[in-house]
Amino acid sequence: MTSKPIKIAATVVVALAAGAGTYTYTRPAATATPGTPASASGSQGAAPQAGADTAAVASQFRDLLGNFRKIIVLLADEQSLSEGARDEARKVGQALFHENQERIARLDAALDQLTAPTNPGRFEALDSLLTYIESDPGLYDADRLAFRELLQSMLADVAKDSSLPAIKLHKRISEDLDALGEIERNYEKEIRQIFGNLGQRAIELKRERWDDYVAQLKKLYSREQILKENGIVVPYATPPAGSIPDAKPAAKKDEAEIFGLGLPKKTIVLTFDDGPHRRYTEEISAILKQYGVPAVFFNVGRNLGSLDAEGHAKLGAGAEVSRKLMKEGYAVGNHSFSHAQLSKQTGDKLKGEILGTDTLLKAISPERAALFRFPYGARNSEGMAALADAHLKSVMWNIDSLDWADPVPSSITNRVLASVDKAGRGIVLFHDIHERTVKALPAVLDKLAGWDGTSFQVAKSTAPAPEKVPVTTGYANSWAVVIGIDDYAKWPKLQYAVRDAQGIRETLIEKFAFAPERVVTLKNGEATRNNILAAFHDKLAHGGVQKNDRIFVFFAGHGATRKLSSGRDLGYIVPVDSDPAQFATDAIPMTEIQNIAESLTAKHAFFVMDACYSGLGLTRGAGSSSFLRDNAKRIGRQMLTAGGGDQLVADGGPNGHSVFTWTLLQGLAGKGDLNGDGLITATELAAYVAPAVSSVSNQTPAFGSLPGSEGGDFVFELPGETEFLSPNTTQLSTEAIALNSKLDAKPAAASVTVKDLQGGEQKIVTPGAVPTSTRQLAQRANDRGLQLYKEKQYAAAEAQFTEALKLRPDFALAANNLGFVFYKQEKYREAARWFENTVKMDPSRAIAYLNLGDAYAKAGDAAKAKAAYKTYLELAPTASTAPAVRQKMEKL
Repeated sequence: MTSKPIKIAATVVVALAAGAGTYTYTRPAATATPGTPASASGSQGAAPQAGADTAAVASQFRDLLGNFRKIIVLLADEQSLSEGARDEARKVGQALFHENQERIARLDAALDQLTAPTNPGRFEALDSLLTYIESDPGLYDADRLAFRELLQSMLADVAKDSSLPAIKLHKRISEDLDALGEIERNYEKEIRQIFGNLGQRAIELKRERWDDYVAQLKKLYSREQILKENGIVVPYATPPAGSIPDAKPAAKKDEAEIFGLGLPKKTIVLTFDDGPHRRYTEEISAILKQYGVPAVFFNVGRNLGSLDAEGHAKLGAGAEVSRKLMKEGYAVGNHSFSHAQLSKQTGDKLKGEILGTDTLLKAISPERAALFRFPYGARNSEGMAALADAHLKSVMWNIDSLDWADPVPSSITNRVLASVDKAGRGIVLFHDIHERTVKALPAVLDKLAGWDGTSFQVAKSTAPAPEKVPVTTGYANSWAVVIGIDDYAKWPKLQYAVRDAQGIRETLIEKFAFAPERVVTLKNGEATRNNILAAFHDKLAHGGVQKNDRIFVFFAGHGATRKLSSGRDLGYIVPVDSDPAQFATDAIPMTEIQNIAESLTAKHAFFVMDACYSGLGLTRGAGSSSFLRDNAKRIGRQMLTAGGGDQLVADGGPNGHSVFTWTLLQGLAGKGDLNGDGLITATELAAYVAPAVSSVSNQTPAFGSLPGSEGGDFVFELPGETEFLSPNTTQLSTEAIALNSKLDAKPAAASVTVKDLQGGEQKIVTPGAVPTSTRQLAQRANDRGLQLYKEKQYAAAEAQFTEALKLRPDFALAANNLGFVFYKQEKYREAARWFENTVKMDPSRAIAYLNLGDAYAKAGDAAKAKAAYKTYLELAPTASTAPAVRQKMEKL
């Protein structure tokens, strides 16, 4: 709940000008236009409207308050966060804090113009701004502290005017500042806790309890959302339950650095800092040579020589020591020029520390190692950027010999060996400027020679351990027969069957990698009785199908049912040349399909019939929750039908498909993966399709196993989506989205009841998920996000792309797609941050630069938009969108 206004004598409450932007001065109207209250409790409140200039200032007031609140949410209860999450929250908090500082500076300048004596509407403008701060019902007392510095600026501006209205305003602002002072005094402790590490500005609750205030802010903002809007998703501290963590060496945390724990197991790298020393360096190299062990020496530039005024190298005596090291095959890297703490250096001085020594080393030999070690391990982002510009890689360590402090060689030896034994790998830090190091080294090498790991090498790159092989379908080849008939000669014509068949064919080829030459397609006049049977007998049974292959059969057309003399029903599929009066002889009975299914040599066959009939007389197959382990050993012959004999196929689906086939396509697109393991079995597909179709039509799909089946389950392996969202990404039509919302209205259950092929009921239990790597989980989350985006479910899509990035922080595809979800919702600054993240992860991804340019253009940053467009054109100069991008650049 909100507090009472600071000033009881507030004059008017006016509406906050919507939107954000940079203040641009225009001459105000002669009088202000009052508005009406339009804020709800807990919102950022209403704001003044006193002309275009006042609206612009009010918009900045709103942004100021928004950042102010976000900082509180970010840093509230930070002691409960992990170290990584806390660091990220502080980082974003600092950015928002400094952004507000810049905004206040702009507002100060704007208020100077707004309150100028030459502005006849200045008093009305100030009145509306003050009224917003004082009495807007959407503001909490603590919110008002965000405006303290601005009120002080207003006070100083008004003090320059000696007119009576200005004197009254001066008194009013002074009273407001007194009220803010009371808030600050009452909550000084909380203010210090939140803002003590950011600067002098502060906020916290006054008349409402501080905890209540924070609780209300958490209803408006979440820490995760604030971080995400600023380009950060904090990864999971531990992999989700049931997942297999990806084996990634620590070096992969930052490609610009090499870490000891990122080395392969049983690998040790010896490094020696601070030389070259006129005596000890050569003694150490001799010991290393005796043991046949390589090493890296990190040289301090001033020990090598100096640079003249033009930056040319003047080599000293130490340079000859390093030259000998290089000739003997040792790597010699850069350890700065003066061994300064580079994390405290900036600009030319920082670059000089790095580049000066690099110049000296190159003068000794162009073959110098492109490696750098920060003195004390102290580095900052500017230093890392300078290394990148110089094409140098930072090398850290994880085993410190402490030879710089420990005077006892045996103690140094024991320390190193104990650390190596514990870590099992690593980079050891020695110094080649101490005699005790020379004495300790032989003992270290003697012991390591008997250690289980005896590999000594410079880790130029480290590859992650191979990921666990995921469960796959295990099929050799994939075959299909796809039939669609609209244009019957003697049966009623259909509208959507051919399009259904074409959609299934495209899905099999494009999504599931069926070879086009192995997908037999018969449409309309091609789908005669003889051609259909020939497709099975000639092209499949005698066309090279092997026992480890799979066969998918799809039929869209008429179905019929005939009652036999025994009283049993027999179903038929109707070819294009069938006569309704003679379908018993010229249609294809299910008994024939059964015979075909049994004669096929393939491991698994799956028949999907978008036709309605009954009386198949088939057997029901038994399910198994452990099918992934032994499915490859069992023959499978399964069928899924659209409905019973007394039902009609519902042709009114989206995009010219029947409802059944549209639902089938949605299942194959990923919705049929009910247990999220990346595999869609025939059983899962039936469990998704049957209840979904029944919920939106009068059809009751049936599913079961054909004679000859041994319980095997046909499997589709979902490929990972690779589409980078862009303006060219096609979204579903309104009709398709409406139907999908109905299909998905009922959440998938662990078991569902569907019709079997004899008209009875059966319970289908979907198989349990197998352990999946975090990389695969990230891919699945991205794929679900893509599906949701196409259905225009932006909040749900954002959540899935976020999940993908939590699982895999370097996932460029998910980063781009998250950015585009923000872009689609007109959050252009947030979108730009994620497109920037994308190009950092994948600098060669052209589409991400195009998206980045569009986001910056929409955000009003023409310079950055042009730069992004320029990179896009360099990467994709002949792309179909290139001419349009050039036109965009011309308009900026």
